[in-house]
Amino acid sequence: MIRVSHLTKIYKTESGETMALSDVSFAIKKGEFVAIMGPSGSGKSTLMHLLGALDTPTFGTYMLDGQDIGKLDDDAQAEIRNKKIGFIFQSFNLLPRTTAIKNVMLPMMYAGISKKEREDRAKYLLEQVGLFDRLYHTSNQLSGGQQQRVAIARGLAMNPSILLADEPTGNIASTQAKEIMVIFQKLNKDGHTIIMITHEKDIAAYAKRIIYIRDGKIVKG
Repeated sequence: MIRVSHLTKIYKTESGETMALSDVSFAIKKGEFVAIMGPSGSGKSTLMHLLGALDTPTFGTYMLDGQDIGKLDDDAQAEIRNKKIGFIFQSFNLLPRTTAIKNVMLPMMYAGISKKEREDRAKYLLEQVGLFDRLYHTSNQLSGGQQQRVAIARGLAMNPSILLADEPTGNIASTQAKEIMVIFQKLNKDGHTIIMITHEKDIAAYAKRIIYIRDGKIVKG
């Protein structure tokens, strides 16, 4: 499903150039649950942005479902992000004072899906993450763990090919983190391809495979 070859990302700054990624290559098969692990500044967030089509590499190629993402224009990349990639962020990125169900419905609204289908699918997804009794609670009425569950449901709204999770347990308590990881394992068992960025060993251990990155290079995995 995913193949990256010799990915290199160089950022230009006032003081010169910074190499965030250097000659990174790996493949991820459909249905895998992969953790990308490394210390702060290792390049894992840069890699996540490239995999999410939020940025383009300086050199190298990123193939997703047979498409060379780097060769697509901005509109085509936006369509890839909307239809093929589900994002889950450390900070949840939910709309404040907006109900759980409306947060999950939002990506579907942008895609022109009918209101009834949006509502039905949002209810189904929130039930899958254990929040059917919180459909009409606003973000500020939910705990951190519950907000992350809403974010997971929203990430699944467009039935994406892959789910990208960037430090998904970084802002929640350890007991809630375990609950979130159990949900990820269930989603993976149901056939979802999951790529998770983390710096925590106990969280990475929930994945079936770990790719270690340090100083912008793959060191294992």
